Order: sequence, then structure tokens, then C-alpha cells
Amino acid sequence: MHHDKDSTASMPLIGDGFPQVEVKTTHGMMKLPEAYEGKWFVLFSHPADFTPVCTTEFVAFAKKADEFKELGAELIGVSIDQVFSHIKWVEWIKDNLGVDIEFPIIADHGDFAKRLGMVHPGKGSNTVRAVFIIDPKGVIRLIIYYPQEVGRNVNEVLRSLKALKTADEKGVAMPECWPKNVSLELGDKVIVPPASTVKDAYERRGKKGAYDWWFMTKDL
Repeated sequence: MHHDKDSTASMPLIGDGFPQVEVKTTHGMMKLPEAYEGKWFVLFSHPADFTPVCTTEFVAFAKKADEFKELGAELIGVSIDQVFSHIKWVEWIKDNLGVDIEFPIIADHGDFAKRLGMVHPGKGSNTVRAVFIIDPKGVIRLIIYYPQEVGRNVNEVLRSLKALKTADEKGVAMPECWPKNVSLELGDKVIVPPASTVKDAYERRGKKGAYDWWFMTKDL
């Protein structure tokens, strides 16, 4: 199916600054990204309140909230629903599933979602299952999109955040499925940036963890 290119705003790119917006949430009015200045935050959208897949996701995020906080990150949800709908949904989750949703949820009328390219062009006003990880400087560092039919893996969002923080702090890259790499049985080893000089490239050959001058691993 062809969709009008102008029917939704184009999504921002990794490396772009998160757009400055003021939003209404279940915790009151908030300015983003200023509200989380100096912190990482994870923004995730869901198609609608009171839907089963979204409920499983919100419960998963809530159960992992402390792990996100330990990494210095805050959580914030969003969908094109009114704030009273969010409040009633949060109450339903508490009453029926025994889980507290303590992070704020943005009540969007559509402008915010369109600005971030989160509106599904073939599903009316519903937002896709998007995840944005934003760093302490307000820069978008990771974007994940899922269709409505596929629920997210919250552990993968947490893993990605850990990997981004490690990359920033240690100047390394992370292999597939880090810290449990299985493709080369690297486990929690990390990847050193490629050699940038002939001398460095020559000296790397034969060293422990070096597959070649451009592919070297080490313990963190």
C-alpha cells in the first residue's frame, strides 16, 4: 500500500537532538528533554491504552524500572490518549495485576507523535511501538521500531542502554548479544576500535584477543 509521504512527519535520526517540547503527563506538565537534563531517559510509545500487548509491555517496563534507575535512566511512555485514560489504565494495572506504573505517561493529541514520526500511517492515529534512548546531553542515541502486532523485549532495551553507556565510558564497541556473545563465544568481552596507524596495526597481530589488526577484543 502506498502512503502519502507527507501524511506523517519524518522521524528524527540517531545523533539528532531530541526536539524541545512541553507535554502533559500523568505526573503533570513536563518540558523535554530539559526534565531529564544530565540523565539518560527512555521514551517508548504504545498504540493505545487498555490494549493487551501494551499492558504486557508496561508491566515489563515497570518491573525493570529499578534496573533502569541503577543505570541513571528514567522511563517515560506516550500514546495518543487523554490523560484520564492513562490514569484509569494505570489504576486497572494496579488493581488487576498488582503492578505500580510509577513513570509518567505523556497524553498526546498527535502533534508530539507526528513530530517524532511515531504515527502508524496505515493505522489511523495509533502510534507504533517506538523506543528512543536519549543521552544526558539530549541526543537521540538509539531508535527501535516494532509494529503493533509484536510486543517488545524490555530486556533488549535495558541491554542496549548498558551497551551505550559502556561505549561512552570505555571507548569500545559491543559484539552481538553482549554481554553474552555466543556467535564467537566472546561472552562479555568488548571490541577495541580498529588500529589507526600502521605501527599499531602491526603490533596487534598475534596479540591475545586479536583476530586481525581491525578486529581486536579485550576484557572490559
